[in-house]
Amino acid sequence: MEIGLQIFNRQTKCLRAMGHSLIHQVQESKWQRIPQFFVLFLVVSAQYPMINYAIFHKDDLELVTGCMSIAFTNMLSSIKVLTFLINKIKFLEIINELKTMWQNSGEYGFNYIKQSNIMADRVVNFYFYSVFFTGFYFLLTPLAKIAWAKIYQMPIVRELPMPMRFFFDAEHSPVYEYAYIYTGCVTVIVVSYVVAIDGLFIAFAIHLRSHFRLLQHYIENNSFKSNEAAINTNIRSYVKYHSKLLRLAEQICQTFKPIIFVQFLITSLQVCVLVYQLVTNMNNVMIFVVYVAFLVSILIQLLIYCYGGEMLKTESSMVATSVQISKYYNLSPKYRKVLCLVLMRSQKPVIVKAGFYVASLENFMTILKAAMSYITLIQSLEQI
Repeated sequence: MEIGLQIFNRQTKCLRAMGHSLIHQVQESKWQRIPQFFVLFLVVSAQYPMINYAIFHKDDLELVTGCMSIAFTNMLSSIKVLTFLINKIKFLEIINELKTMWQNSGEYGFNYIKQSNIMADRVVNFYFYSVFFTGFYFLLTPLAKIAWAKIYQMPIVRELPMPMRFFFDAEHSPVYEYAYIYTGCVTVIVVSYVVAIDGLFIAFAIHLRSHFRLLQHYIENNSFKSNEAAINTNIRSYVKYHSKLLRLAEQICQTFKPIIFVQFLITSLQVCVLVYQLVTNMNNVMIFVVYVAFLVSILIQLLIYCYGGEMLKTESSMVATSVQISKYYNLSPKYRKVLCLVLMRSQKPVIVKAGFYVASLENFMTILKAAMSYITLIQSLEQI
């Protein structure tokens, strides 16, 4: 059964656009790596003009917080790009192993995982368009303002898509055009890598969930009334399948650990500054809508990791339930002990954890509640 690029399709396109071959058996030369690290340099270099902008406007809290919300996003993207470049081989090994597991899953398993892959593609495509249109809005807004000013013969104010202040004058042509192109390149890189890396995590989680469910299905629907050779083969395959899934889940957790830690940390900071922007701009409908959309965008990023972590936690623990409701009583004591080991191991679910952050829906709701508390606090302080 040939899968081709049906699996991780959107993520693969984004990574190839950034110059990655995605063939881990081929050793890349230093010349092939230069463009990849140049891309990282572009993203990291955008931090300086943003920080410089915030320092220059340090007396205007609204401008500073607006700038920092963008700077935090760029910082998070830099960490994601760096993590992928360092662990590229590990990412590709997980991709290839999931492809192989799908191809070798048999007719029932192949069709079942195919449905999960369709779901993963839809989630990633939705995420891609939400991130793409957010970046497209920031790129288009300055051009729309310039066009509007020219049409109505108003003074032209040249703004960049992101709040930046360079060491040179970027408000007049032709320097402005170069600065705009630079900012546009950074935006495209950020969108491509964010979609690829976040999309890979949620796709990995969805595929692993389908494999855990397949294992549950096989255990629950086996009558264990076959001859001993068949039963021995089945039990051995369940144990090997379960061990492979746990090993793969651990590999995913370790690979994404720095990303998840920084995602939680920076999202918490972003929520603080964006909530301030929302409260202070409630009377300005257009700006308020922009910051609401931006806040939703960064919360979706966090939700991807929390939802993926919740799926792995739930489905890995459900293997124990499938053993309990199976027809294990038809087995001899020798094979019951083996299934009991599977049950005991499943009682320790897969936890996606980075430092003191645990990727779960419970922690996602905690951040949402904190955001609501910040809104109430800032409103009360403004009324004093």
